[in-house]
Amino acid sequence: MRSEQKLPRSGRINARDLNTLTPGAARKGRGAVSNPDGRFEIHKTSEFDDGWENGFDGLDKASEASWHRETAKSIITRNQSPDISFDRSINPYRGCEHGCIYCFARPSHAYLGHSAGVDFERQLYFKQNAISLLKKEMSSRNYVPSPIALGVNTDAYQPEERRLRLTRGLIEVLAEFHHPVTMITKSGLIRRDIDLLAPMAELGLARVAISLTTLQPDLARKMEPRAASPALRLKTIEALSSAGIPTAIMTAPLIPGLNDMEIEALLEAGRNAGAERAGYVLLRLPHDLKDIFQEWLIRHYPDRAQRVINTLREMRGGLDYDADWQKRQKGEGPMAKLIASRFHKAAARLGYDQSKTPLRVDLFRKPEPDSRQTSFNF
Repeated sequence: MRSEQKLPRSGRINARDLNTLTPGAARKGRGAVSNPDGRFEIHKTSEFDDGWENGFDGLDKASEASWHRETAKSIITRNQSPDISFDRSINPYRGCEHGCIYCFARPSHAYLGHSAGVDFERQLYFKQNAISLLKKEMSSRNYVPSPIALGVNTDAYQPEERRLRLTRGLIEVLAEFHHPVTMITKSGLIRRDIDLLAPMAELGLARVAISLTTLQPDLARKMEPRAASPALRLKTIEALSSAGIPTAIMTAPLIPGLNDMEIEALLEAGRNAGAERAGYVLLRLPHDLKDIFQEWLIRHYPDRAQRVINTLREMRGGLDYDADWQKRQKGEGPMAKLIASRFHKAAARLGYDQSKTPLRVDLFRKPEPDSRQTSFNF
């Protein structure tokens, strides 16, 4: 039986608070340990094992992933957030099979009627008309180019991308239009598209960031169960950098008491692999994610759960999350200042270039109609 009790939303917690919770069992190959109802659902359910949970073959149903076609009405998403460096993005996929327990996109699955827990990792969507939409939107008479961030909500290089090739198709269109693009991923699959990204980078049209959260294989397996290993991500940085593609390392998210002790080691490993720039973001726990992460933390790291949660709250003004644009990325207070100081001193010592050279927009062009690629079909 899974307990429906939750930790208090604010203030310090103690061991007694933790002892009132009974987190779900760890699920092999999954980040989340439960599948709570979405926050917009009218009816609420509780999980329990009636003896038939795993079926007759002994397989965990949570290991199954279902992919659904989605016909999008538009593909370029706009934002006016002052704390991020781009005003538009493209996300060809919704949900993410990588299963990272800390993913800030998990709560968005509620808009699809799914849970931010296991559903986020197994009920997955691909925008089947993404490529044709991108051509249409960039061909608009009123379109003004600005760097597009590709795959920032959920990873554009999920395992299914090998078959669907949506991300590659989008890059082909961006290259055809000479449109600038930035990308962030934790997948080694991006190496497949070096043949497209390298010529764009040479023109000042492409930049990539690789998310590297930990160098500890055991922590990575629990925290990012289906993402590329830390070693493969470092090899990916090396491959991209060797091809002349400006590559950054994102030590994100930093979680005090779990991976913040690795800041200097992560930056050094990234620099040795060829990363030119570096960045970090403090763990963010919006909406349903706070409960899903805390449940995971208590299940896998009960010895340090209290310290991690309390430290995060100290960096969020006593709350699990503060959405203030001035604070949500870095936090506040003494610990936030210490992390910032450590990060910037290490980055300076290692020779990271923290300048923000803009990508070019002056090369943008709209191809003649008869030269455009054919629509993407399944």
